[in-house]
Amino acid sequence: MKTIRILHMYSDMLDLYGDNGNIEVLRYRARARGVETVVEHHSVGTKDTDFSSYDLIYLGGGADYEQQLLAEDLQSCRNEIMKAYENGTFFLLICGGYQLMGEYYKDSNNEVIKGLGLFPYHTVASLNKGKRCIGNIIIEAELDGMISKIIGFENHGGQTSATDKAFGKVLFGNGNRFESEDEGYFDKNVIATYLHGPLLSKNPKLADYIIKYCSERDGGHIEMTPMDDALEEKAREVLFRRLLTRR
Repeated sequence: MKTIRILHMYSDMLDLYGDNGNIEVLRYRARARGVETVVEHHSVGTKDTDFSSYDLIYLGGGADYEQQLLAEDLQSCRNEIMKAYENGTFFLLICGGYQLMGEYYKDSNNEVIKGLGLFPYHTVASLNKGKRCIGNIIIEAELDGMISKIIGFENHGGQTSATDKAFGKVLFGNGNRFESEDEGYFDKNVIATYLHGPLLSKNPKLADYIIKYCSERDGGHIEMTPMDDALEEKAREVLFRRLLTRR
């Protein structure tokens, strides 16, 4: 039986808006296809994590305070994390996790948190703490050659620039910056995004895209038997009609 190995980084610190729920969605939908999941954790002070042994590395969202607390620990893992990325491990990065993998994050107090620099973008928060990108957001993204609508919830003061490979085009909401046309960062084995929610419960096709990648990265094949997502799709259609008709 195929097994997907997942490393959930800083699950005790990065869990805004139910982001830990993304792991439960992946486990449920993988099991429905006969794929087992093993979920392990890396926290501040964890030693000898073999990042390259995982199929998926996941970081959820967190506030500035949590990012400052874990930044030094994250830096100590940089080389091993970079090796995992180069070896094809999939990265799912939400909000704070997204920001920390860039060059740097400058918070609303003008304090700079050094990022891992795995990807070329950087983030600068608005000095006006009350000015944030907040609310429902819908983007249009390409997954396996198919255009899909992705929906979530954003709440970030940080404005991310230099994302040369956006995750998707903004249809409703802000995205990487106030009233931006693009959202997130996308690479062959990276999805970095501001979409909370949790993201994968609202977007079954995105969850399946990640499961398929992780299951086939060693050259194997998985039959992605369709699941009954009728309820999820009805809920999505209600929100699409409600939000997209405002524009």
